[in-house]
Amino acid sequence: MYVCICHGLNDHQIKQAVCWGASRAAEVYKHFGVRPQCGRCVSYVCERLAYHKKMPAHR
Repeated sequence: MYVCICHGLNDHQIKQAVCWGASRAAEVYKHFGVRPQCGRCVSYVCERLAYHKKMPAHR
């Protein structure tokens, strides 16, 4: 599922960023070399970060 339409980031990519150490939304965007444009996705990126950080297989 797409999370950030402006940059085409999806949930799988957020999971990937978490696996590489991202723990904040800004770090997810930085991981992909982008910055939020419209800002609508930031709260959902935070939500997905929290979800993926809780999962034991991702630590």
